[in-house]
Formats: sequence, C-alpha cells, structure tokens
Amino acid sequence: MATEEDYDYAYSNATYNEDNYRYMKFLEFMGTFLTCMYSTACIFGVLGNALVLIILIFYEKMKALSDVFLVSLAVADFCFLCTLPFWAYSAAKEWIFHTLPCKIIRGLYTLNLYGSMLTLTCITIDRYFAIVLATKAYISQAKRKVWGVAACILVWVISLGFALPQFIFSKEIQNDKKVCSVNYPSYHMEVFTEVTQMVLGFFCPMFIMLIFYSIIVNTLFRARGFHKHKSLRIILAIVVTFIITQSPYNLLKLSRAIDKNVILDHAFEYALIVTEAIAYFHSCLNPVLYFFIGVKFRKHLMKILKNTRHAKHKLFAKQWQTTEDDSSKTCTDTHHVEETSMDPL
Repeated sequence: MATEEDYDYAYSNATYNEDNYRYMKFLEFMGTFLTCMYSTACIFGVLGNALVLIILIFYEKMKALSDVFLVSLAVADFCFLCTLPFWAYSAAKEWIFHTLPCKIIRGLYTLNLYGSMLTLTCITIDRYFAIVLATKAYISQAKRKVWGVAACILVWVISLGFALPQFIFSKEIQNDKKVCSVNYPSYHMEVFTEVTQMVLGFFCPMFIMLIFYSIIVNTLFRARGFHKHKSLRIILAIVVTFIITQSPYNLLKLSRAIDKNVILDHAFEYALIVTEAIAYFHSCLNPVLYFFIGVKFRKHLMKILKNTRHAKHKLFAKQWQTTEDDSSKTCTDTHHVEETSMDPL
C-alpha cells in the first residue's frame, strides 16, 4: 500500500520532470529564435549602417548638424552589430569567449542604448532651435556644427558613465551552460544601478523629447507654410522606433531587478527573450527608415548603385578587351608558328 511519502515523492518527481521539460523547450526556443534574429540583424544592419556612413560622410559631407548626430548613431549601431555574432553563437551553443569579451560586449550594448537615446535627445533640441527659435536665436551653421560635435563627445562620455557597471561587473558564469551575464556584488546595488540607468538614461530623455516635440509640432501647425514637417519625418520615425523597440525589454529588465521572483514565471522568460531580440534588432532599422522616408538618402543610394553598375561594366569591358587582345595575340603567334612549320614542307 502506497504511503503519503510515496505520493509526495511521485508528485515532486513529476513536477521536476515537467519543469525540466519546460526548461529544455525554453532553451531550444531561445537557441533557434535568437540565433536567427541576431544573424539577420547583423547581416542587414552592418550593410545598412555602412551605406548610411558612406552617404553621410562622402556624399552629404556632413553639411548639417543633424548629419553629425546621425553619423554618431550609425557608428554606435555599427559597433554594436559587430558583437551580435558572439551572442548568436552563445544562444546556439554557450558562451566560450571568456570574461573580458563578455565585459566589452555587455558594455557596448548599454553604451549603444544610452548613447543613442541621448543623441536623439540632442537632435530633438537642435530641431527645437532650428524650427521654434529660428527667428529668435540665429546661430551660424559652422557654430552649430562645433556645438554639435562637442555635444556628441559629451553624450558618449555620459553614456560611458552609464555603461561602466556593465563593463565592470559582467563576466562568464557557469550555470547549466556557460553564459555571459552581469553579476553585481549585491542585490541592492543591482536595483540601484538598474533604476538609475533607466530613470536618468532612458525615461528622462524620453520625457524631454516628448515635451520638445509637442512644442515643435504645435509651432508647425500654427505656421503658414507647413513644408518644414519634411525635416522632421525621419527624426520622428527614428525616435518613435527607438522607444517602441527598446522600452519593453528595458522595462522587463527593470522588473526582474526589482523582483527576482518573476524569473520563475515561464511566460516572463519568453517575453524577455523576444523583447531582447527586438531591442537588439533595432540597430538595423534606421537605414530602412532612411530609405523609405528620406528622399536625399534614396537619391544618393541610387547614385551609389549606378556608380557600382558603371564600375562593373567598365571592369567587364576591360576584361573583355584584355581577353580579345590575348586571343588575337595567341592567334597571331599560332599563325606565325604554322607558317614557320609549313615552310619546310
């Protein structure tokens, strides 16, 4: 006859098997989903941001202050995208790159996040001066570019300060498999760091952008000529896309830091993985926005494609000419050989 202890053992064993099965399915989903997302984002993002840098630096010559900020964004995204192959391999297998690369790669994501957010805030303030205070505070384009470069440097210094905890406390950890994770010295420090980063580096800039864009849009609606809205379409699209893609993941991270019990919820873990992939995928979206919204970007891109086709055509023509010359020379040599060999006959 089965005792109460036997029933308790059977129940706990069944629960363990069920949890183990769910965990294995979760690892399988994470490996497949994240590997596909990271690989796709890396391939298209590196290509797209490289085109953005070529167009802004060599075609636009960074004439406008907004171009300086957009170059800053593209460089940040490009550097971050180069780390995605490491994450893709880690998701598919495990982290094999040791602690130092873990620190660098974890830190680069945080640096990219807050650097992008603060850069977008600078762009918003620049648009405010250019549109709302255009008649009240005239500043020459040269001075604006100097201030813009100084602002970019300050933005990345501040962002580096925000990212220091990730650079310092990230390390390789052995769980069921090796992972790259942030390991804070204490729970209180983790909560303080996560909350400070999110409030000062994410929510405050977002609040500032919402206020300034409200004033800008209100000014444009009251203006007679509404042609200035074209200059805002790309910037607004970039800001909205950034907030939509980054907010869910960072809010879930903040929830996990405040309440550790949420990691026991399987739905939360799936949500964290999906939102993380979306947040990482953001870095390849800006070039897409430039293409569909930016007229000048499309024009320069068409020019690059045209020049590439022209260069390929010239190279093909040159190779064809070289082949013809070689063939002609070969035929001539052969003819001379035949004549020489036929003379004795």
